[in-house]
Amino acid sequence: MNAVELQEALSRGTRVYGTLITSNSPKLPGHIGSLGMDFVFIDTEHISIDRHELSWMCQAYKALGLAPIVRIPSPDPYAATMVLDGGANGVIVPYVETVEQVQALRGAVKYRPLRGQKLENILNGTEACDGELERYIQDYNKHNLLIINIESKPAMEALDDILQVPDIDAVLIGPHDLSCNLNVPEQYDNPVFLKAVEEIIDKARSRGIGAGIHYWIGTERQIEWARRGLNLIIQSSDITTFIEYLGKDLSTIKAALGDQPTGETESISI
Repeated sequence: MNAVELQEALSRGTRVYGTLITSNSPKLPGHIGSLGMDFVFIDTEHISIDRHELSWMCQAYKALGLAPIVRIPSPDPYAATMVLDGGANGVIVPYVETVEQVQALRGAVKYRPLRGQKLENILNGTEACDGELERYIQDYNKHNLLIINIESKPAMEALDDILQVPDIDAVLIGPHDLSCNLNVPEQYDNPVFLKAVEEIIDKARSRGIGAGIHYWIGTERQIEWARRGLNLIIQSSDITTFIEYLGKDLSTIKAALGDQPTGETESISI
C-alpha cells in the first residue's frame, strides 16, 4: 500500500499488515516485499539506525509499494520532521501521555513545513489555516501518517482527550511497556493487561481511528484482537523471527544427534 491507501484503510477499519524491521541489509526489502504486507515498521527507538541508513531503508521499501512507518526515539516534533524528510510515510511516536504532546506532533507531521509561532497559532486556533495555504499544507502532507503509542496508565487515562485531537491516523499499543506500567510485567494473558488492550481498541475504533499492537508471541491473540476491531497488525520482527526459528532448528538437530540441547529461546521485547 502507499501512504494514502494505508490512511484510508485505517480509518474505515480495513485490516493492514506489517512487521517490525531492524536490519538494514539491502537484500531484505525484496524478500519482505514478497510476503504480502502493506507496510513496514522501522524502529529507531530501541535500534541503532543512523539517519543516512534510515533514509535508504525508507526509499527502498517505498519503491516496493510498502509504506515505511518509523518509530522515533521520543515524542519530539523535530525528530518526527527529520524522519519524514528522509522518506518515511509516517511516524510512530513512543510513550505519549498528554494532549499537548499529540498537538505538537500533529503540527510536525500534518502541518509541515510550518514551524514557530505561526504553527503554534494555527494549532491553538488563534490563526486560521485556510485558502491557498490550507490547500498547500493538505497536499504537502497527504502522505504522512501520525500514529501514537499508548504504553502507560496515564496515557490510558488521557485517551479520550487524546483521541479527540484531529489528524491521528492510529494508536499503537506497546505491550511490553504497557504491561510493566500496569504492574503486570510481560504477563500478556493477565486480565488487567487484556482489559487495557480491549479498552484501547474499542475507544479508537469507535472514533474511526486505527488501532494496533506490535505482538510477537504466536498468532492467537492477534486474531482475537483483530476480530474485536484491531486493524493495524504488526506481527513479530525480523530479529525475533530469526532467533525463534534458528533456535528451534538447532534444538532439533542437537536432539537428533544426542548433543546438548539449545537453551530456551529468549523473549525479545522491542
